[in-house]
Amino acid sequence: MKILGISGGSKNGNNDAMCKEALMGAKEAGAEIEFINLNELHIEHCTGCTACVMSLMSGKGGACPVKDDFEWLRDKMMDADGIVWAIPIFEKGASGLFRTITDRMGPRNDKAMIIVGSKIAEETGGTLPDQRMLKEKVVSYIGIGGSDWSTRIQCDFFNQSLTPAWTVVDTEVFPWSKCIVMEEEKVKRSHQIGADLANAAKDIENAKWIGDPGICPHCHCRNFYLNDDATKAVCCACGLEGEIKVTDGKVSFHFDPETEGHAHDTLSGKFIHVDDIKENEGKLMEWKKTDEFKQKKQAYIDFISSSKPAK
Repeated sequence: MKILGISGGSKNGNNDAMCKEALMGAKEAGAEIEFINLNELHIEHCTGCTACVMSLMSGKGGACPVKDDFEWLRDKMMDADGIVWAIPIFEKGASGLFRTITDRMGPRNDKAMIIVGSKIAEETGGTLPDQRMLKEKVVSYIGIGGSDWSTRIQCDFFNQSLTPAWTVVDTEVFPWSKCIVMEEEKVKRSHQIGADLANAAKDIENAKWIGDPGICPHCHCRNFYLNDDATKAVCCACGLEGEIKVTDGKVSFHFDPETEGHAHDTLSGKFIHVDDIKENEGKLMEWKKTDEFKQKKQAYIDFISSSKPAK
């Protein structure tokens, strides 16, 4: 059993410390451990070129054309049984580097896409996508901030686990934590997160959420998009639509149980998403064949060019 610790903070800073504290807990629980600091890697942004999707959906494996350290990091993540992340809080949410990793994880690393791409490859005699993406994996997240501006990071964490369909065991957000190494309770909490993750990895088929119950009864997120109707809301993590209620001063979220299969973090919900993408990509391919589309695109190209720094 292997637990990988990934820190997104400055070298030897608070995120490194709490990530290593969690790894200490995991090691005590019997895990083999490894540590990575993202800032020591060269990770490029996802350009949205869709080359990976086109490759995956044509039975060619789904490789990414960007050449950097992401494939090395991906290999490390795929070989681990569990991952604990320690990420700094920037502007209420996760750092840009963490978001870049999230972007690079999909869609060629999407579990439903991998299943569909594998079927296409088998039928065409093509290249199978990386089957390690179908391996069950547990993950926990730690967010560390210097003030109370931390209300969005939990949703960023859930979104990162969404694409590969990893089982989230716990998330913890530590606001006001510039001196966290001197705060015994927070250090103990980080240690326990690592131990709990390792124990979940031992029985991964039965791994489940053990953290804060949150508000959404499906994914435990506390972030919601509110509609104009004050009672209607959409969970920002799993996408379930429901009703917000306040009873005796306590907030709760209720959705139709029959819609739970549409949740974005379920395999059934992912297959719905794959079908939606397929439909819209089909429409785009048809429009691209028309003169009207070509003229509209060319008008934007001719209007103005992107400015670039002088070399």
